Amino acid sequence: MSADLSVPLVSVVIPHYGGRDILNKCLQSLEKSTYPNLEIILVNNASPDDSVEMVNKSFPRVKIVESTENRGFSGGCNLGAKEAKGEYLLLLNNDTLHEAGWIELLVSILDTNPNIASVQPKIKNVDSPEYFDYAGACGGYMDWLCFPFARGRIFSMVEKDEQQYETAEKIFWASGTAFLTRSSVYQKLNGLDETLFAHMEEIDYHWKSQLAGFEVWVEPQSVIYHHGGATLPKSSPQKTYLNHRNSLILLLTNKSWEDTITAVFPRMILEFTAFVSELLKLNIFHGFAILRAWIWVIIHPAYLLSRRKFLAEHAGFSPCLLFSESIVLAFFLRGKKTFNELNYHPV
Repeated sequence: MSADLSVPLVSVVIPHYGGRDILNKCLQSLEKSTYPNLEIILVNNASPDDSVEMVNKSFPRVKIVESTENRGFSGGCNLGAKEAKGEYLLLLNNDTLHEAGWIELLVSILDTNPNIASVQPKIKNVDSPEYFDYAGACGGYMDWLCFPFARGRIFSMVEKDEQQYETAEKIFWASGTAFLTRSSVYQKLNGLDETLFAHMEEIDYHWKSQLAGFEVWVEPQSVIYHHGGATLPKSSPQKTYLNHRNSLILLLTNKSWEDTITAVFPRMILEFTAFVSELLKLNIFHGFAILRAWIWVIIHPAYLLSRRKFLAEHAGFSPCLLFSESIVLAFFLRGKKTFNELNYHPV
């Protein structure tokens, strides 16, 4: 099928580390997408299986970029973006399935508003398609202590999709499961921070996008399905480590000094509470993962200062759409289990 050059070229970048079957299904689904001007780039993060051989044989249109090591989601996306020719980048997890016209709807959002840097689709769960998916649901937000949540998911509470979030809206972060972004913005912000490796790297990118003067949106009419936790399950202590470490990195570097200092003490109270909770539940390895996160942050001041310097030079520390309350207290103490119950209306 020849490309339609009257529409922007979209470069789909898929970082991949293992999982032959999920990748095969993802690419089969992507082939059914009706957007007429795509290039597909698979970044092989030194996969230990024969998945790349399968792609060469079954999907000859896919361009394969080889990495000699597993660079994580961040590094994989950055490596693929260097090879991309599209005006727009579509960063995509390898464990996703897609409705046929989902890409056109995302492109339309960016085409109609040059102030929007990125847009994500509605993300539902493959195994329970009547529910949102944990990873991004219907658009992400962040509270002032740097705990993320989403329309359709707060902590472990995932909502059933009853068309309660059907409007395209401004959000704080678009999920790394799938988001379309402008190549120009991606280059301006040096892509995803590879030190973050995986988890919250997309939140960091979209926070910086806002600080640089752009908006982030969700388009719920565009729908995909995600195998939640196919790469790194929730039970993994490494996931706990990355989530806590990366959240603290964002807290310490993406805010003004005044806002950072204000947030550090209450955040560390919640960190210590999470640490003690894991120990009381005998989740020793998860407790140790939280401790590892604190230690990493303490011994890397040069990295933290370099991030603050980059933001000061390329974006700044202007206000953005942080939820002014603590989502931890709203959820666990006030019983606010759904996004609509928060009565949060970002402007």
